[in-house]
Amino acid sequence: MFSIRLVLSVLLFSFVGDRVVAAALDDLEIMPSASLLFQDQEHRLLISYKADTPRIPASTLKILTAWLAIRQWGLEHRFHTDFFMDEQQALWIKGYGDPMLISEEIERIAQALYAKGLRSVRGIRADSGYFQNQLDIDGRSGSDNPYDAPVAALAANFNTLFLNKTNSGLQSAEPQTPLTSTARKVARGMKNGRQRINIGNAQLAARYFAELLRDKLRQQDVDVEGEIRLETVPDNLPVYYRHYNSHTLEDVLRAMLRYSTNFIANQIFLLLGVEEHAPPANFRQAQNHVRQQVAKDFHWDHFVIREGAGLSRTNRINARQMIELLNAFYPYRRLLPKTQPGVLAKTGTLKGISCYAGYVNDLPFALFINQPAPYQLRKQIVTAMSKLATQSAPVR
Repeated sequence: MFSIRLVLSVLLFSFVGDRVVAAALDDLEIMPSASLLFQDQEHRLLISYKADTPRIPASTLKILTAWLAIRQWGLEHRFHTDFFMDEQQALWIKGYGDPMLISEEIERIAQALYAKGLRSVRGIRADSGYFQNQLDIDGRSGSDNPYDAPVAALAANFNTLFLNKTNSGLQSAEPQTPLTSTARKVARGMKNGRQRINIGNAQLAARYFAELLRDKLRQQDVDVEGEIRLETVPDNLPVYYRHYNSHTLEDVLRAMLRYSTNFIANQIFLLLGVEEHAPPANFRQAQNHVRQQVAKDFHWDHFVIREGAGLSRTNRINARQMIELLNAFYPYRRLLPKTQPGVLAKTGTLKGISCYAGYVNDLPFALFINQPAPYQLRKQIVTAMSKLATQSAPVR
């Protein structure tokens, strides 16, 4: 097994040029709040450093969320949304947490409704009751940044708006997305420029989805009149149309891991829990389900999962647990983005937290740095590991 001292010696030599800071490596205390584990193809440890110390994983936790989703549904799974018509020609929408209802998908819904014969709508009713109201995500701030987008049972475009504001007015910054009254309301405090902001709550999210669908239906020459209201679908209404998203779970997870989309991760996290219990979905259900499933699949002790995106500073797993997860995730490793030559991995970043987990030359590694560190340090460490792994004989 390679020593952490050797890895960091190689790293620091390349990092500082001719100055090798050997004295700083003597007691392995240059990174007291870091963990590193690297494994070969035979599951033998190449490098191990504080591998059993629980750490904050940040967004590397999304690998676990992806694994649980694959285990639950399979890569070909498609999330769905239901539509109903009442005797007054009102169109009812029931959301079930589909995380990929982007503008293009809403256009497909409008086309499908038209193909079923829909020509007239007298009001739209949106039901987001599949998720508990006012869900708080541990670690989420109240900012309008996209990474702080709240979860919602019915939401469009990852519960965000992409807008362009100038002195002349407000416009949608993407041609496929009409500018609606809810978008104008959310953007009132927005500064000039092109910006993606999140929609503040689940009620606004459901209304915004209904507005986009109304405009897409009108583009299909459907006559849509009447108001949009947030109401619960009556029990006696039969399903008029069930829409299965054109994106498979594989597509969803690839996007989540590539763009580190917190909204997708926590939508999935909640859906994992509600399927095992009953609506409305909430984080307590999801936490219980994930704790039970992880204990069953991996027999882990001493781990904490509060949400599925890695936002929470209460989340805890250790490097050895991450390696066990990566061994199970190996058949799906190509869902991870290529972050540097020969590396498929997920980064994780919070203030003072720098993590990295995945595969270097198809060998699993887990690096958790729970202290301030140079931004490129994690990638430099993995580069050093890659060089060491090609050596013919392990060094102790």
